[in-house]
Amino acid sequence: MNAVYLAQDPTLADFGKDPWWLVLIKVLFAFVFGLLATLLGVWFERRVVGYMQVRPGPNQVGPFGLLQTLADGLKMAFKEDILPKAADKVVYFFAPVISVVCAVTALSVVPFGPMVSIFGHRTPLQVTDVPVAVLVLLACSSLAVYGIVLGGWASGSTYPLLGGLRSSAQMISYEVAMGLSIVAVFMTAGTMSTSGIVAAQGDATRLTIAGTEIPAPGWYAILLLPSFIIFFIATVGETNRAPFDLPEAESELVAGFMTEYSSLKFALFMLSEYVAMVTMSAVTTTLFLGGWRAPWPITLWADANTGWWPMLWFFGKVLALVFVFVWLRGTLPRLRYDQFMRFGWKVLLPINLVWILVLAGLRSIEGWQTRDRLLATGLGAGVLLLVTLLWPSRKKEPQPTLQEQVNSRPHGSFPLPPMDLQVPPSPRTKRVVAEREPANVAAGSDSREV
Repeated sequence: MNAVYLAQDPTLADFGKDPWWLVLIKVLFAFVFGLLATLLGVWFERRVVGYMQVRPGPNQVGPFGLLQTLADGLKMAFKEDILPKAADKVVYFFAPVISVVCAVTALSVVPFGPMVSIFGHRTPLQVTDVPVAVLVLLACSSLAVYGIVLGGWASGSTYPLLGGLRSSAQMISYEVAMGLSIVAVFMTAGTMSTSGIVAAQGDATRLTIAGTEIPAPGWYAILLLPSFIIFFIATVGETNRAPFDLPEAESELVAGFMTEYSSLKFALFMLSEYVAMVTMSAVTTTLFLGGWRAPWPITLWADANTGWWPMLWFFGKVLALVFVFVWLRGTLPRLRYDQFMRFGWKVLLPINLVWILVLAGLRSIEGWQTRDRLLATGLGAGVLLLVTLLWPSRKKEPQPTLQEQVNSRPHGSFPLPPMDLQVPPSPRTKRVVAEREPANVAAGSDSREV
């Protein structure tokens, strides 16, 4: 079977024809990929953060400390499992399982490569694909919040409950921004199938300038840059990663929603966070970074996107995005909760809506003449610029002086210390000035006045 035949992009018609043993191999591959990527992701994060903080990181168990994560997992699995007295036992047990299952299930619609030959069977390197595969990704991401909320509620404790409530509000707000950023991908690719979106990014965009066609990048991370930035910020918020790890803020909530968890259940919660980080990196690669297709200049090699090579490019892109997750954790401080929610609702959401309107306008004038397109684009940009410049800004209220603040205090308020740091004498006590009188001290026969 020649390489050109295998380099074809899979379509929806190529799915559902695999024998049962091949489907089982694909499912096991996706599960093992998520598990191994998580184990290596923990090690990778600790090594990178250690390098940023000028310390070695894990380097004792195994070569380069690679087996340290496995040792930690075994240690957590054999620790004593403590069940809170006020916990709901059934929900308390299933909450970590829900988080892990939702994170792993999303990998089922992620394409790892093109059409390949496995034991003589021509099949796509993807577990399955449906016409609304991206909605499956959004559904898995949305259902993951149930594990965190139920885990916080079922613990029967205050701090986990507050962490679960924070997580629910956080994921709802950033789920809206994430869904709207994917709308631009739908509009440009014309499909919700993940394999179709990867295929749409494979065709380079052609720009016609002065009658000359110039090939432009096909990645949506470049063509839809605002959507890509908003989507990635939303994924960081969705996965509860720093600087958006408010549901498990140790400075405020001890450990958040998993404060009362221990042993293997705690390990499952930790595992779900890293699986979600790897999964969202894979989803970002699929939607915005061309999926399994090789980046330039590797594309100059004719066989770059044939056979099993595309898996290497896919894993490289996922690793680069995981590094960005770790980089953010090692450099940015945690936001305050009100700042975090304001950023999601008052910054990301309006920008996303305006960007979608602009993109819809540009798509609607694609069939116009060049002169009419330039005129319409210029008018739209001018109107947008005027609205931005003339938008009324909130005027800051004048700050009252210190004396005005003192005078406005209600009657019966607590005493106010002096502003000049000089403590006046108390009006209730009389100052008694005693004059020092000479004292006669008897010291044997020689007594003298002192």
